[in-house]
Amino acid sequence: MAVTATAASMALQQRLLFNTPKSKALHPHRRTHLSPQTPRTVSMVSSSPSPPSPSPDTKEDTAESCVNTGLSLFSKGRVKDALAQFENALTLNPNPVEAQAALYNKACCHAYRGEGKKAADSLRIALRDYNLKFTTILNDPDLASFRTLPEFKELQEEARLGGEDIGYGFRRDLKLISEVQAPFRGVRRFFYVAFTAAAGISTFFTVPRLIQAIKGGDGAPDIWETTGNAAINIGGIIVLVALFIWDNKKEEEQLAQITRDETLSRLPLRISTNRIIELVQLRETARPVILAGKKETVSAAIQKAERFRTDLVRRGVLLVPVIWGEKRTSVEKKGFGVPAKAAISLPNIGEDFEKRTQSITAKSRLKAEVQLKAEVVSPEEWERWIRDQQKSEGVEPGEDVYIILRLDGRVRRSGKGMPDWQQIVKELPPMDAFLSKLER
Repeated sequence: MAVTATAASMALQQRLLFNTPKSKALHPHRRTHLSPQTPRTVSMVSSSPSPPSPSPDTKEDTAESCVNTGLSLFSKGRVKDALAQFENALTLNPNPVEAQAALYNKACCHAYRGEGKKAADSLRIALRDYNLKFTTILNDPDLASFRTLPEFKELQEEARLGGEDIGYGFRRDLKLISEVQAPFRGVRRFFYVAFTAAAGISTFFTVPRLIQAIKGGDGAPDIWETTGNAAINIGGIIVLVALFIWDNKKEEEQLAQITRDETLSRLPLRISTNRIIELVQLRETARPVILAGKKETVSAAIQKAERFRTDLVRRGVLLVPVIWGEKRTSVEKKGFGVPAKAAISLPNIGEDFEKRTQSITAKSRLKAEVQLKAEVVSPEEWERWIRDQQKSEGVEPGEDVYIILRLDGRVRRSGKGMPDWQQIVKELPPMDAFLSKLER
């Protein structure tokens, strides 16, 4: 005879250590999970008495169980109770993994409640003492609202001064992305170097012959032939070096554009339900149209867009107004130094960011929340990106411009002034059209 595990225990059995966080029904937050002990079956022998099974009510709390209980409460929207569980976990002698999870999820609760300072304090301890990766904070969409606060800027600067990767590690992969977009650049460079070397060697032997031809005398080579050979070699070297420099410049421009695209995808905005998200979360859900310029110009463009509201919403258009000259905040510079008791090889909680942004449930919910207009958060970051884009396109920074994005997040087209909404309605297919599916 065996004691069967309860349905609840079987459900808990499926959870893995630092499992991919799941979106919540009421509040779309994704958190880190710790795995409980696997339920076991106990053999019962009739000839000997069996000890009574421990009651779930008398089970002693552990740091691990408190973290998992907090996650369950958070999934039901009980943020205050979840926060109490994470705080309790920190008092129960947690190991480094459990402490990191409790601190990180505690910070997410504070961020949800708008308590930026408390969220920063929890994350600071996790970064300093438990080897939390800063890219986790940068990549988690649930911390988008926190990343708009001055406390995040302070934390980022402290991490940078302490030698941490403050979230720009994606730049290390830019060359790889560039090679994918221009796969024969390396081959071209090889031939540039090889042919330049060959021409240089030939010139090395041709120059003495040219000197001898100029001096003349018996046995001197033909001066015109020798001069022609020297000119070809020297001209080839000049052309090949110029091509090499041109290719390098093109690569730098390409890397700069990839960097701008990545930066754009991380810019935050506030949608109609007052929820703060990052632009990357709108991929396949909306076509953002960025309107940047003076307040009166942008306001007039939005008013004109209202006349085509129904058609624009059908096409997934989301207006993102950026007004020049928003107020900026300063950051106090200080570093938190070398980690004192960092855990070794702890999991990075948020590295599956791209997968989470592709969740069908999350996209359906987000699609219902997206209306015609959004509000930018951290306007100075938006303005900086737009000015960089203007420089790359040869437009004087500060001019009124619009930028239309595709469903996949890439720039569809841009222009000076404000867009012609009637033309945009004709140009963009409805969201349920076949062409829109191809654009995804």
